Amino acid sequence: MREVDKRTRVSRRVFLRNGATAVPAVAVVAAGMTIGADAAWAGTATTLKPTTMVALAKLARDIYPHDRLADAYYIKAVAGYDAAAGKDAALAKTIEDGVAALDAAAHRKYASNYVAVAWERDRLALLTPLADGPLVKKLRGDLVVALYNNPDIWPKFGYEGASADQGGYINRGFNDIDWLPAS
Repeated sequence: MREVDKRTRVSRRVFLRNGATAVPAVAVVAAGMTIGADAAWAGTATTLKPTTMVALAKLARDIYPHDRLADAYYIKAVAGYDAAAGKDAALAKTIEDGVAALDAAAHRKYASNYVAVAWERDRLALLTPLADGPLVKKLRGDLVVALYNNPDIWPKFGYEGASADQGGYINRGFNDIDWLPAS
């Protein structure tokens, strides 16, 4: 059984190291690795419009919202749609039409496109009527794998990874329930 020490320990060395990583993080944000209307990463799209790629990333965050996840994880999850749309014209049409419908709804209600709507609750109000549409259904199904199958985010959710290669969960953490009171 594993012992979990829930106290946070920060040494001077860890504090300085984490402070030093804040500078590259700010540089990434300044370089456009965020979900914004002027995102530079979306300019590499060859089939879909860059504005569509940005909208897909914002839509991914709205469908599966996690405050602990950086925008880069959502961007990585939707990056494959451009290549897939290049091979499948029907998929490209579904994506472009779905984003156009979201933008049209945003223009009617907020006089801006979907990405520029600042509040999540306002974007969800736009998204809810389209939840059974082909774009949202496709994203919701695909993102379960594309987002949550990323080993980089597993520690953020407390998942330690697969256990089959280490003898299975019966020998490694099967009974680690520290959130229930002892009986």
